Amino acid sequence: MMPLLQSSSARCRILAVLVVACAALADAAPLTVATYNVENYTLADRMTDDGYRTEYPKSEASKQALRAVIRAIDADVLVLQEMGPSPYLRELQRDLRAEGLDYTFADQVEAADPVRQLAVLSKIAPKAVGRHGMLMFPFNGRDERVKRGTLELVFGTPSGDVTLWVVHLKSRFTEEPGDPAAAQRRAGEAVAVRDLVLSRYAEPEAARFAILGDCNDTKTSRPLRALQERGELRFTELLPALDSRGESWTHHFAKADSYDRVDYVLVSPALKPLVRGAAARIVDLPEVRQASDHRPVVFVLEP
Repeated sequence: MMPLLQSSSARCRILAVLVVACAALADAAPLTVATYNVENYTLADRMTDDGYRTEYPKSEASKQALRAVIRAIDADVLVLQEMGPSPYLRELQRDLRAEGLDYTFADQVEAADPVRQLAVLSKIAPKAVGRHGMLMFPFNGRDERVKRGTLELVFGTPSGDVTLWVVHLKSRFTEEPGDPAAAQRRAGEAVAVRDLVLSRYAEPEAARFAILGDCNDTKTSRPLRALQERGELRFTELLPALDSRGESWTHHFAKADSYDRVDYVLVSPALKPLVRGAAARIVDLPEVRQASDHRPVVFVLEP
């Protein structure tokens, strides 16, 4: 009788494990991720209804529109560019909570630009956070810091860890006469981010990660190439992204009245099969034009 009792006990333990596993699978849900440049959610020089103002806050009407867009997206993980220091991020987190969207986790990284920072709001806490505010690269015979650094976020999912690398590369405003549109500086920043990302993985093709954010450049530019390949190694692929009208722009430059795509999601070969529809989407709700000069980009990871 003893062997039968042991066998029955073993079967019970196996059944219990299966029940727990099935429950976990049932609870597994897609992970919605969004990247959004919120256009100077801080004190900044800006044009207002009363004229040009220096060190002026983002308007309440713009903040309200921004929150409406964020609530409509309802992302599980929202990564942000041009967020002000901690009090501004806490303000946005608080106001969203008051309107019914509770992001329980918030974090950011301060780099060479202390005013416009990379940040994250998330419904789930990441397993690990890397705040890379001292990322360096060679430029014109000297070492320079990547202006906004990069934010590394590792999330646990039912099928394994996924890492998000958040970027905001240098704007096209040049600070050196020999570097028109800051193209060389931006390319140097992209290479520094790339080398940091690749240093994390012995086999990048097998790792599950995405690089996302505002790259301030076109998809055929040197920075975008640097974030996709190093030599013969092709380690990410740019996700296509369109809005509801089939348009692909993500940034409106009001001064020139021009429209460009500068916000991207790049995914590793191992992560791409998890991306719903193998594509991202650009949000074109009516409020986006008042909320920011950028439009958010959203993608969904299947469990």
